[in-house]
Amino acid sequence: MAQQNIGSTRDFVPIKTVRQGIVVLDDGSLVGIVLGTSINLALKSYEEQQAVINSFKGFLNTLDFPIQIVVQSRKMDIAPYIELLEERLKEQENELIKLQTMEYISFIKNFTENVNIMDKHFFIVVSYTPAISSENKGFFSKLFGSSTKSSIMKSFEESKIQLEQRISMVVGGLRATGVKTQMLDNEAVLELFQSIYNPDIK
Repeated sequence: MAQQNIGSTRDFVPIKTVRQGIVVLDDGSLVGIVLGTSINLALKSYEEQQAVINSFKGFLNTLDFPIQIVVQSRKMDIAPYIELLEERLKEQENELIKLQTMEYISFIKNFTENVNIMDKHFFIVVSYTPAISSENKGFFSKLFGSSTKSSIMKSFEESKIQLEQRISMVVGGLRATGVKTQMLDNEAVLELFQSIYNPDIK
C-alpha cells in the first residue's frame, strides 16, 4: 500500500510572511491582530452593564468592514508559580509563615488537579485586501513578483496605511467599551501562530 503524502502545517496555512507586525496572506491581503483585555460584566452594576453593551453595539454599527474576534483558551500552566512558592518557602525563616506557605502550596496543587484553570486571550483580527485591476495587479504580485524593491515597499506601505486606519477605528471603538488593546508585533504574531498550530511545543 502506497504511503499517503501528508503535507506540512505550512501547506495549510495561507500565510506568506509577517512584516512589521502585519500578516501577509497568499492572496495579498494584509492582516493585523490586536490583543484585547476582557471585561467582567458580572462585577458591574446593571446600569454599567447596559452602558458597556450599548457601547459595543455602537462600535459594531460603525464598522463598514468585517472583523473577527478570536478567543484562545488554554489550560494554565501553574508549575512556574509552584516553583516560585517553593523557593520562597526555602528562604522563609518565620515558622508560622512557613507553615501557611506549605498549606497554600498544597491547596493550589489539589485545587488545580480537580479544576481546569483556563488562561484566555482575546484577539481582534482586522484585514485589508488591496483592489486588483488590469493596471495594478495588487500588492501580492508586486511583493512576490518581479517588481523593484522600491515599488514593493511602496505597495506594502500604501496597503498598510489602509489597514492601520481600520485598526485605529477598531481600537477607538473598543476603548469606548472599556476594553484596552495592544497591536501585536512581529514576535508576538509568530508566537501566536506557533501556539495555535503547535500547541504542545512550549
